[in-house]
Amino acid sequence: MQADLPFYDGPEEAIKAAVQHLGGPKVVGAMLWPDKSPDSARTRLLDCLNTSRAERLDMTEAMFILRKAKEKGFHTAFAWLAGEVGYEAPRPLTSAGEEDRLTTVIDNATRTLAAALPMLERMQRARSAA
Repeated sequence: MQADLPFYDGPEEAIKAAVQHLGGPKVVGAMLWPDKSPDSARTRLLDCLNTSRAERLDMTEAMFILRKAKEKGFHTAFAWLAGEVGYEAPRPLTSAGEEDRLTTVIDNATRTLAAALPMLERMQRARSAA
């Protein structure tokens, strides 16, 4: 999968690609900062993605952009970022895959709780009998 990825000069370039896929900096800026005018939000986003400027996106803002890009079917930026830190990004989860994952989490939690409750009851009975 790594061989199929484009080359980005850095994380800002990867995020810029996601921003372009989402409709450009004016659209994404308005999603990130709805309290700002579209032009002001656009300028702020461009400043954050400009390596020559001090402004930066915080982690939640970058994750927001990557999440929105995933929703639109654009996975390249995330896959590139994962590869840059030494991970191979898994294929994106489908709704059915996410439902299966959550079902497994709930099943495991239910089994753990079912095993812990009798132990707690025994401990409480022993304490009250003493």
